[in-house]
Amino acid sequence: MIPHATHEELMAALPGVLSAPKTGSAVELLCFRPGLGQRDFRPELSLTRDQGIPGERWGQTPWLKLEDGTGDPDIQVSILPRRVLDLIWRDRENVVHPGDTFVCDLDSSEANLPKGQLLAVGSAVLKVSGVWNDGCAKWKVRYGIPAYDWVRAPEHRTLRLRGFLCSIEQDGVIHLGDTVQVLR
Repeated sequence: MIPHATHEELMAALPGVLSAPKTGSAVELLCFRPGLGQRDFRPELSLTRDQGIPGERWGQTPWLKLEDGTGDPDIQVSILPRRVLDLIWRDRENVVHPGDTFVCDLDSSEANLPKGQLLAVGSAVLKVSGVWNDGCAKWKVRYGIPAYDWVRAPEHRTLRLRGFLCSIEQDGVIHLGDTVQVLR
């Protein structure tokens, strides 16, 4: 098994993570999540306001629900910065992918992507959520305590190192290679 990143490695890599492009990054990995712990990598994903990503677990067993029991739209799509993924997902043969909808080389900070910011990706439009993606216990087990503490550190909260969550504002299709355009 490949060792987890150390705190020192993560902190040394932080300037590089923070220098990611502000917009125009390509979608590098699309992950369909039909059930808990399941990953199906695809060349495209359909997104809808009503169903999220049809067939995904958000429609059946979301981790955050509205009062009526339906999934909170603010967690329909999860986006992980590629530079963070490259730091923490070292053993790709034995450790499962984090499960984010897609990965791209993008500055995920609140300064670049404040709550409510619209993103055009493929023919879909997403809206950056105010729900903080803080990394769950599975993140700690899979990628190590240093990675867990690094993304959750109070001083890193506005950097959104664990990535960020979005609602779907306009139905559409996202393909591998589509660019993420921050709509200013």
